[in-house]
Amino acid sequence: MVSNMDENILSRCRYVVILIRNKQNHFFYTMANDREVLREIWDGKIPVCFTLDTEETCELQGPDPFYLMVPKLSYFPVCTEKVRKHFIKHIESDSKQDHEMWLEFNGIPLKWHYPIGVLLDIYSNDIQLPWNIVVHFDKFPENVLMHCQNKEVVESHFLACVKEADVLKHRGQIVSAMQKKEHSSLWNGLITDKFDQFWSINRRLMEAANSEEGFKYIPFRCYTSEDKYIQKLVKPVNEEGQRKTLKHLLNEVFPDQENVEVRTHGIIPPPETPLQWMSEHLSYPDNFLHLVVTSS
Repeated sequence: MVSNMDENILSRCRYVVILIRNKQNHFFYTMANDREVLREIWDGKIPVCFTLDTEETCELQGPDPFYLMVPKLSYFPVCTEKVRKHFIKHIESDSKQDHEMWLEFNGIPLKWHYPIGVLLDIYSNDIQLPWNIVVHFDKFPENVLMHCQNKEVVESHFLACVKEADVLKHRGQIVSAMQKKEHSSLWNGLITDKFDQFWSINRRLMEAANSEEGFKYIPFRCYTSEDKYIQKLVKPVNEEGQRKTLKHLLNEVFPDQENVEVRTHGIIPPPETPLQWMSEHLSYPDNFLHLVVTSS
């Protein structure tokens, strides 16, 4: 399930691997000027077919499915307001507006605080397009999902992740120096699909204080299942000042496992891809690399 857009991103990763082998001195210049990958990732969308759970409809024949193109970088509660309005009038309840909508795929509740693209990578082996997702308003799975009553909850979660990433990269100095309106501009740029507005703020979070070493630590999460991810403190360079690659990260996080494979944004990046480049170009808007890990 690799699109032409995903192939372009993968090709760029391979090019960077070749570049670092042959043109070491020009590597950081290339990172600073490589915007095509950022745009390709930003424009990534996926078709979804939403259907209401048959046990929750108040009608003999359920409502029609609702089809929607959703951004991979966003979160389901941000882009499913139309889905809610389409189905809410068909459920059996006197207090419909009090019901919290939640989503399910193959019997598994979907975590709203994961970016959509991360969920797509986690369940990629089972997904056919359009992605068929079941909508629920009843029996909220308290033991699996956090509650999300409105978009402000998503915004708070997003900004908390951005702040955590900045602590890892810059000791929190960039986010703390920003004004509240800049935090809002970052969030609004994401949810309104305004690439330039978002990156006018986010570029400061992607600037390395030391061009030779990069960030202090690489913000990342390695997902081994839908319920578990791993974080560790991993620097972009080793003690000799040499740039680390994805393979180095995997060796540090999974020292006892061989033949580990990573998927992010629908692609499997080469193990030789530099961590600093990945962090600057393949991070989600929350500034984390979200890496779905499987045994190859």
